[in-house]
Amino acid sequence: MSTPEEPALRRRLGIFDAVVIGLGSMIGAGVFVAMPPAAAAAGSGLLVGLAVAAVVAYCNATSSARLAALYPQSGGTYVYGRERLGEFWGYTAGWSFVVGKTASCAAMALTVGVYAWPAHAHAVAVAAVVALTAVNYAGIQKSAMLTRIIVALVLGVLAAVVVAVLGGGIHNPPAVGLEYEGVYGVLQSAGLLFFAFAGYARIATLGEEVRNPKRTIPLAIPIALGITLVVYAAVAIALQLQLGEALVTSRAPLADAVRAAGHSGLEPVVRIGAMVAALGSLLSLILGVSRTTLAMARDHHLPHALAAVHPRFGSPHRAEVAVGAVVAVVAALADVRAAIGFSAFTVLVYYAIANASAMTLDRKLIPIAGLVGCVLLALLLPLSSVLAGAGVVALGAAIYAVRRLR
Repeated sequence: MSTPEEPALRRRLGIFDAVVIGLGSMIGAGVFVAMPPAAAAAGSGLLVGLAVAAVVAYCNATSSARLAALYPQSGGTYVYGRERLGEFWGYTAGWSFVVGKTASCAAMALTVGVYAWPAHAHAVAVAAVVALTAVNYAGIQKSAMLTRIIVALVLGVLAAVVVAVLGGGIHNPPAVGLEYEGVYGVLQSAGLLFFAFAGYARIATLGEEVRNPKRTIPLAIPIALGITLVVYAAVAIALQLQLGEALVTSRAPLADAVRAAGHSGLEPVVRIGAMVAALGSLLSLILGVSRTTLAMARDHHLPHALAAVHPRFGSPHRAEVAVGAVVAVVAALADVRAAIGFSAFTVLVYYAIANASAMTLDRKLIPIAGLVGCVLLALLLPLSSVLAGAGVVALGAAIYAVRRLR
């Protein structure tokens, strides 16, 4: 929480802007990044995995919305865990969010590079991070305005893809379809697809910048989540029917789908839409990470200098720059698919703590279901993702312990 010496952020966002920021986070990630690895895990059970991820996300969204109404501050589950469970759990949530979403930011930046200039994807990714960090530095209103434009363009492109592939029937059916990979594969795909649904956290972490947060946040989260689920289901059906087994190895599945459907003229439009979607997701992700960084810096879990708020723009400018610098380095070195699994694990840890925090309130059924779902999906992710994510969470706990001893 801000103190008199640390000025609060300005409340400028209404319901529409909050929904748009959530959509900008979720739709860019899910459609253009998470579908191929999720299809590799679930096979023909992809839609079932999508439904499981949506149920867990709904439980998390409900818990987050109730907590955000009680604690309308920047920081999301970092604040909820601290207030309801104790300082260590709040710190663990914040640490998991910052490191996991830094990986998500890198994945989105690399998605921009893969669609824009595949031969120089890492360079394009770094340039995108620098540009969007500058936009966020200038204040939340400019970020929300740009996100509105991005979401409108992306939804138009996705509608065009679904109509092109399904509108006249499947003209070039795939030679080999996806096979069902069993319950384990479906649950693993749900964990990977959860990476795509986690964008509603951006709404909660912006709690200090939302007007009338007790009404706006609980309303904006389920609206954004519901719209995203409908979009994901339509796109997943189109990709499965048109690409079949080729979906698993596709780097640009929507572009491949429209080309296979005989609409090659639409492919450049889809590639531009993918870049715009990834940019929108990256914009919102950097917003969320920087606000959690701000909250942790206020409590001295990160360098306190990062708690500054710009006197003119009303943005956490030092946190913005620090997050942008770290994301640029990761984007220059990381692999997209590895980043997805790692981010999914740490974000599931984050939401497990959110549900545990909500269990301290009344109406415990949904938080219990959300907590069980988060733990199950986290443990069923690919082993490399589980080991990497658990190692980083343990490192954060060790840093906390050392600081407490000092």
